[in-house]
Amino acid sequence: MRCGFSIAVAAISALFGQPTHAQDAKKLPTGWEGGWGRGSPVGSWDPSKPPGLGQAPPLTDEYRAVYEANRAKSKAGLEYDPKATCGPTGMPRIMAMYEPMEIVFKPNTVYMLLEATDPVRRIYTDGRDWPKQDDIVPSFVGFSKGTWSDSKGDGQYDTLEIETRDILKGPRLYDGSGIPLAADNETVVKEKIYLDKDNPNIMRNEITTIDHALTRPWTVSRFYKREPSPPQEFVCTEDNRWMVIAGRVYMTDEDGYFMPTTKDQPPPDQKYFDKYFKQAKK
Repeated sequence: MRCGFSIAVAAISALFGQPTHAQDAKKLPTGWEGGWGRGSPVGSWDPSKPPGLGQAPPLTDEYRAVYEANRAKSKAGLEYDPKATCGPTGMPRIMAMYEPMEIVFKPNTVYMLLEATDPVRRIYTDGRDWPKQDDIVPSFVGFSKGTWSDSKGDGQYDTLEIETRDILKGPRLYDGSGIPLAADNETVVKEKIYLDKDNPNIMRNEITTIDHALTRPWTVSRFYKREPSPPQEFVCTEDNRWMVIAGRVYMTDEDGYFMPTTKDQPPPDQKYFDKYFKQAKK
């Protein structure tokens, strides 16, 4: 598996190319900076297929079992998704664009400011090396390197190709249906981003994920729509009243009391309270 995984990474790397030098800031594209919002639906990682089992993710037997377990938890009213309580989604899921993002250019870095649970993504375009193993700081968004290209030959960059890797944090999912990424967090994500040739208000993103939970690289195409104004502040935790207790999601009211979120949901597990009261009675 490891050998095949390495070959897949090398093959995709050759396809996308590797940045070899700093990019020319004078060639940076016009029309990219500013706000971009969701285009493709967030309910399915692959917008071309139905949600849930219709996604037919190319999972290994081990991780197909994990996926089935997540679906079983959902039917039982149990929670498995970190996003349910405003937890980070990480790569590649953040590029589903739950909330709008703003793109900002700097000579050596492209910033994606995402108004959701993973607020900042940095794509380095100056040809720097990957971090040394001892210097890697795991993160949900990973370390991203990008290279600009001029596909039209008109002297202006129009395509950004990105590679994201170096131990990511987990757990991470592709979408809310529970499609998992591998627990080793050695995910590699390749992206090819460009404006639609017929509509400059549409941004395309071809996303390829290479992961030990997959039998092969998984490529999907998503798109984003230009926002007329910069994204408004969205702080998921600002009014977060969600709480997961023993796998079940509850909500608190304005006075802080727990409320059910599904029909016939049992009260929160009082495991430690029961233990405390038993000890206190002794």
